[in-house]
Amino acid sequence: MQATHQQLWEQCRQFIADNITPSQFSAWFASISSVSFENNELRLRVPSSYYKEHLEQNFPTIIEAAIKKVYGPDVTLYFCYTVVDGQPDTSLNERASDQSSTILRQAKSAPANPFIDKRQQSFDSQLNPRYNFENYCMGQSNCIARTIAESIANDPTNKTFNPLFVFGPTGVGKTHLIQAVGIRIKEHNPDARVLYVTARLFQSQYTAANHKGQINNFFHFYQSIDTLIIDDVQDLAGKPETQNTFFHIFNQLHQNNRQIILSSDCAPSEMDGFEARLLSRFKWGASAALEKPDIELRRQVLIKKAQQDGLDLPADVIDYVAENVTDSIRELEGVVVSLVAHATVLNCDITLDLARPVVANAIRIRRSQVNFEMIIQAVASYFKLEPDLLFTKTRKREVSDPRQIVMYLAKKMAGLSLKNIGTRLGRTHATVIYACRNIDERMPIDKDLRTSIEAIQASIQGC
Repeated sequence: MQATHQQLWEQCRQFIADNITPSQFSAWFASISSVSFENNELRLRVPSSYYKEHLEQNFPTIIEAAIKKVYGPDVTLYFCYTVVDGQPDTSLNERASDQSSTILRQAKSAPANPFIDKRQQSFDSQLNPRYNFENYCMGQSNCIARTIAESIANDPTNKTFNPLFVFGPTGVGKTHLIQAVGIRIKEHNPDARVLYVTARLFQSQYTAANHKGQINNFFHFYQSIDTLIIDDVQDLAGKPETQNTFFHIFNQLHQNNRQIILSSDCAPSEMDGFEARLLSRFKWGASAALEKPDIELRRQVLIKKAQQDGLDLPADVIDYVAENVTDSIRELEGVVVSLVAHATVLNCDITLDLARPVVANAIRIRRSQVNFEMIIQAVASYFKLEPDLLFTKTRKREVSDPRQIVMYLAKKMAGLSLKNIGTRLGRTHATVIYACRNIDERMPIDKDLRTSIEAIQASIQGC
């Protein structure tokens, strides 16, 4: 008697359970069920698209092995999950994902060598369709970068912002933003040669091409790109040969009015291990900072994620997570994934009581949320100043130094935007940038300053 699709999936589940930890299986595989298996197409039901993404990113090898062992080769995998239909008053509908899972599609063959591509041939832009402008929330911390990026995407012929250099700490949405530019360009012109690569992949490709004597093919391929997007360009630091190659590719693309978009964890002026001539080119166009998300942007991100994935996140849960998960958008997404996993395993709704331990496990929650007023009081108290003096225009060292410390800590501890800090202190955006940079540069060499800031931070965290 031929096994049913449910029985086949049960065999897969058993194989997976034997090869991962019980906690991993309970959190990510216990709730998956088989929808159908016909014409070598396997459809599995998962609680949400978060599950789909997590499975594809963290368990591709074991899923591939299990499916090939039970179902055989040449199987196409689809995940089904519940989504919201676009209008707030519509019911939830179950749909299959529009594309087959990357788990088996990527496993069928090795990545193609890009250097054999000719100008007239199509190639994989390496863009993630999930990273589009429609999914990108905008707030004070990213509005300038978002505006410039959309300007480029909507009119690629305008090279005012070429190159675009986006920088900021990890998890603030750099990868999402720069890929959104490429996706919008491809939407307007499907024939445009847009390529997204990480700096590490660029380095690996260069090394392989050099080893195989294919440097000319490497150059020709990259010089054929219309829009080149390189992520985490700081990873090229200390690699002079790769930098030299990229320098010549950059020049060729720029001279031919091709758009270049780069991201880094710091501004060009703060990058070490780079040739001066390459850094100077990073500054030719526009540099835009992405700062840590403010609380309103964090709320927006949580609401949009919930809508996209058909999740019911109560307002008090959204507020609690937004108030306590402050460092990055990626951290917010991770907490939502954990909430979904806990709710699924425990078979319960997502509530504030469920959110508290999940958030506590993910981050270290301060006993009180740090705000601008707390920083002003702590700095004034440490230096024995009247708080009002910090808002005056005086440039006396005994006031200007504490004022710069206020700016530095407001950005670091409270996550306020540079514009917000400047507005509160009656200073310009440029003044706040200078103050934060000045403190950063002095900290390693000025022991008294470092001691003062550590003492003030301790007093704030002890509030």
